Amino acid sequence: MRDLPVLIVTSGDVPKYAQPGDAGADLRSSQAIVIQPGERATVSTGMAIALPAGYVGLVHSRSGLAAKNGIMVLNSPGTIDAGYRGEIKVTLLNTDKSQPFEIKVGDRIAQLLVQQVEQARFIQVEFLPDSNRGDGGFGSTGVH
Repeated sequence: MRDLPVLIVTSGDVPKYAQPGDAGADLRSSQAIVIQPGERATVSTGMAIALPAGYVGLVHSRSGLAAKNGIMVLNSPGTIDAGYRGEIKVTLLNTDKSQPFEIKVGDRIAQLLVQQVEQARFIQVEFLPDSNRGDGGFGSTGVH
């Protein structure tokens, strides 16, 4: 596996992989904030990145924050396009019904996955080809 160079401008912490082979690198907060129960907040990371063309950054929730505290990335995964050069900010939601959640500077708040992407060519047609599923939507395949 090769290392993908990603350029970073930061006043905060550079993302790091916690363990060898991890898919997501930790994003850390560059601000202190308290998110009240049921509220959301957009939290600064203090950094901007330049991804190579053909790659995307996907911002995911941290499983530990979600399981232990009910903190999740609201638009998960958040998308960072290769052409975006602004600061990475993470919109977090506190799903806990009674406990506020305190974030300190340097706390791990999300994880960043960098993946290669393909561009599709969209073609307008009069109808779509048949398939086994057809147009069955939510719940159409059952719960068992």
